[in-house]
Amino acid sequence: MASAFGHVAVAYAMGKTLNSSFASTRFWAWTVLCCVLPDVDVVGLVLGIPYDHVLGHRGLTHSIAFAMLIGIVVPRVAVPTIPCFSIRYGILGIYFWLVTLSHGFLDAVTDGGLGIAFLAPFDTTRYFFPWRPIAVSPIGLSQFFSSWGLGVLLSELIWIGIPVAFWLMGYRIIGRANRSK
Repeated sequence: MASAFGHVAVAYAMGKTLNSSFASTRFWAWTVLCCVLPDVDVVGLVLGIPYDHVLGHRGLTHSIAFAMLIGIVVPRVAVPTIPCFSIRYGILGIYFWLVTLSHGFLDAVTDGGLGIAFLAPFDTTRYFFPWRPIAVSPIGLSQFFSSWGLGVLLSELIWIGIPVAFWLMGYRIIGRANRSK
């Protein structure tokens, strides 16, 4: 998996490019929660669920269907004042779906693990993308603070941090250009 730092960086960039009228502490808290939520499946490792099981790590909670469910439910709790199933609700639903789905996409470009069950629960086949430049992050804090963990952070700085920085700079430049018209 990519580390929580990488997942949060991508979600932050996504949130900054969304209409700022949504931005609040609650919105940002739900953004962070949604981008790391798929890794709740690591609890299964402690419970004895095999890694390759649909409920195992990178299984159902990393799927498109799970992300859609989150996108349907979370707007109501993230922005309680928003009318259910309004246009704004739909925009936030798509946003939280994509933020949650970004987790699986980042994990699919790592160099380790068994792949992502994007189509679960309908198909439990695990997939990686053909290009996998990001070093897989260790599971657990103790291993994260090792040479392996530092290598992951360097890999994420290159493959996530730099693109996110360019994304945010580009968005800011385009925003300034549009405001000066």
